[in-house]
Amino acid sequence: MTAPVRDTSTLVGRDAELERLRRCVRQEPGTPRALVLLGEEGIGKTRLLRAAGEYAAAAGGLVLSAQGWAAEREQPFGCLRHLLAPLTGQIQALPEPHRLVLGTVLGLEPGGAVPPGAAVRSGSSALLDRLGRPGHVSPSGRVLVTVDDAHDCDAATLELLGSLARRTGDVRVSVLLASRDGELLLDLPSDVDVLHVAPLSPPESADLLERLPDAPDGRSRLELLDEAHGNPSALIELCRLRASSADPVLAHERPPRLQHLGSRFEALLGLLPSQTQRALAYAALALPGDDAAAVMAALGTSDLGVWAPAEEAGIVALIDGRIVFRHPLARVAASIGQPASLRHRAHRALAELAAARPLDRARHVAAATLGPDASVARTLRAAAGSSPDDFTAARALEDAAQLSTAAGERARLLAEALGAALAVGDPGWAHDLHARFVCLDTDPRLRRDAALAAADALSQTGRQIEAFGLLLDAAEQAPPKDAGAAAELAAAAAAIAQQSGLAEHRRRLSALPAWAADATPGPEEQRDDASVRIDAAEDTAALVAFVRAVSDVPGSARHGLRRLDVPRLGGHLDEPTRLTPRVAVASVAYHADEPDVCLEQYRAAELRFRSRRAFGHRARYLAPMLDTLLATGRWTEADILLDESLDKATLLRLPRLRADLEALRLSLRALRGMTPAAPSRPDQRPWIDLRENAATRARVVRAGALAALSRGDWADAFRRLRTLFDEDGAALHPFHSPRSIAELALTGHRAGNVEEAARILARVRDSQGERPTTRMTLLLHHAAALVDPGADAEHHFRLALVNAEGERWPVERAQARLSYAIWLRRARRPSEARQQLAAALEIVEPLGAECVATGIRHELRASGVATSSDSTAALAELTAQQRQIVRMAAEGLSNREIGEQLFLSPRTVGTHLYNVYPKLGVTRRHQLRDLLQDR
Repeated sequence: MTAPVRDTSTLVGRDAELERLRRCVRQEPGTPRALVLLGEEGIGKTRLLRAAGEYAAAAGGLVLSAQGWAAEREQPFGCLRHLLAPLTGQIQALPEPHRLVLGTVLGLEPGGAVPPGAAVRSGSSALLDRLGRPGHVSPSGRVLVTVDDAHDCDAATLELLGSLARRTGDVRVSVLLASRDGELLLDLPSDVDVLHVAPLSPPESADLLERLPDAPDGRSRLELLDEAHGNPSALIELCRLRASSADPVLAHERPPRLQHLGSRFEALLGLLPSQTQRALAYAALALPGDDAAAVMAALGTSDLGVWAPAEEAGIVALIDGRIVFRHPLARVAASIGQPASLRHRAHRALAELAAARPLDRARHVAAATLGPDASVARTLRAAAGSSPDDFTAARALEDAAQLSTAAGERARLLAEALGAALAVGDPGWAHDLHARFVCLDTDPRLRRDAALAAADALSQTGRQIEAFGLLLDAAEQAPPKDAGAAAELAAAAAAIAQQSGLAEHRRRLSALPAWAADATPGPEEQRDDASVRIDAAEDTAALVAFVRAVSDVPGSARHGLRRLDVPRLGGHLDEPTRLTPRVAVASVAYHADEPDVCLEQYRAAELRFRSRRAFGHRARYLAPMLDTLLATGRWTEADILLDESLDKATLLRLPRLRADLEALRLSLRALRGMTPAAPSRPDQRPWIDLRENAATRARVVRAGALAALSRGDWADAFRRLRTLFDEDGAALHPFHSPRSIAELALTGHRAGNVEEAARILARVRDSQGERPTTRMTLLLHHAAALVDPGADAEHHFRLALVNAEGERWPVERAQARLSYAIWLRRARRPSEARQQLAAALEIVEPLGAECVATGIRHELRASGVATSSDSTAALAELTAQQRQIVRMAAEGLSNREIGEQLFLSPRTVGTHLYNVYPKLGVTRRHQLRDLLQDR
């Protein structure tokens, strides 16, 4: 059954569930004929059943649908009557015994008693046989039965459906049942499969919210996503409710009320005792820190029986001393429309019980305040400092600004809230706060601080030119007066310049470190806000080193890193207020090609930022961190970080980071040889303008080139890599473009573009100065060996491989060995080629770098590596010492351990192994064990 189906793309986040339903409808071998969809109300079960029905109908199947009703639960075959109603004509054509039985079920035979279950099963089977005849209702020979709200379906119908799903013959039945609880499984055969329909993930919820009309932005959007808990119906209803509340005219004429599923909860609550309704309202207004004891104390009762009616109705549950609403709309229904007096009393009572939790107490007091109140604003701001995360802190600071009575104080609080919202990572929230901030007349220094945060938010959305201009304007209006503030501003500009790659930004940047050098080295500017303070000479030095590393001065990153004395800085940088300098140190190490220092600093920052849910700060360095993880072969760590970060970038709408992460994920898949046969163009991203985001563009271009390489398309790979340089060969991005020079030379060599690659190589070599980094030195030697017409190729190959530091970049090292091996084989030196290939394969196979490993294996075969059938004879031809080394290596001993027992150096042991690998037809140590076991 492969007919085209209706587009069900609006079922956001349900691809896996839809595919499982379709397999059930197609009745593929190994799939169940009966499937129960379990999930809470509003989770999307009805939509899934409808989509399955559309799929079956489009493929020529017959679809019978019904919905369980509580009023008919005790009526045998009550649900079956609804299923058979469209088939009255077919039933009338059945032989009399079957016609009478099914007619009685349908109510067509007056006065008839409920027929026995066996008779109904027999009649139903006869009906199915008739439906499968040519020209009848089911030309495909398949029937799909769907029952929604099956928990309200009668037991007799459920038993019948279970038996029909097992039948064989010309017509086969698939049964899909949807229920909010699993009790109906007791009435079904034990082999019925269950599909748990889980809440949408945060990115899927965000995707659905983007599709809704009047979807909120900024803080309201994040709060709505948090409140809906991944329930699609709750998300849709809460979005409509917030839109109605935001419109003052609509809110005045018709107070916002819940609809659809929400109205059912309101009706259900209306049936509960008044004291239970009051208790639920208090529970709905409670904060996460308020447990059941606090809510009951606020209510003034110790009687747990007050919750019993709500528990029986499935509204709440008492779990681990907390009151948990079973559905997000139940919480909303419990509080919406409550009198202001009740809400005021509830918040006041809960505030008094939260004395040990300053932030919760302040939030309750603020919620009970009817208008601006300076004292409440001060209390809320003071309590924000105790917040466990930046999201809660940003909300508290924004609420404090709303309650403030003085314009200057409101501006200061908005600036602090802006910084905290930026740490959360939502640019929309940051833009909203900055727009409100600039409407207030405040001092230039505070405007400069707010501009720093606003520029960062602009940069995260890919608007680098606007962000850089905003920083320059802020610097002109309020020039920094101390070294720390100057370095902070310069570092922010450097981060934007590094991302944009624009020559104009780097030119303007070159003057910025002078601010830090010329500013007064005395006490820092007085700051009352919660932003990061730059008050130590080491911190300033770290930021200035980062600014210089982004500049075009060759060697500035390595020189700056040496001067920073990282080990001595480590302890100081662990302080929470000094994470910005730590990230700066990591960024300097990144530009200096020192991956160990880079990752050490990034990981330390990760621990701090994760604890505060500060993804906005993490978003600044995740792409460089992942660059380093991929280049150094730490792919498992990269996998975990990519999956988590992509979800967050989607949730928080960070288009620049999302483009970076998508490109890096494609790069990793390509390196693993997992690129699809016809991948989408990775350089066509709608999220940002790549012309002012050269760092992202470089990652996207390289990802496309690696995908082409994994398909063996050398010409396409070269064409893509060539775009990393302009017509004259100058780098598109001063850092990223040169680090693709070896790949450019390799693809140019294979695609017949040697002259063009050599011309670009010359420009890259000149741009790196007299002392490039170790990594760049090795890449340049590899590239020169491939395309430099005046160079001694073997000399450059050896220089590309002689430095043991090159092992830190395993794929680059393996690719250099492969290139050298190809050159050696063509120079009729196959034995040496095999040594290089064996060493290269030992690097890439543990990584799973199939893109390179495939080429290595091809060259091994071309170099005359023995097949496995020749291995036994080859083993006998080895010297006694070589056989001994092989046996010890097969037992798991390292080269050093073997050498200690045989009085040989580890290098000599390694040489013996590299010599015998090709003879034995193996490329890895573990294959020696398999070889000896086979003997």
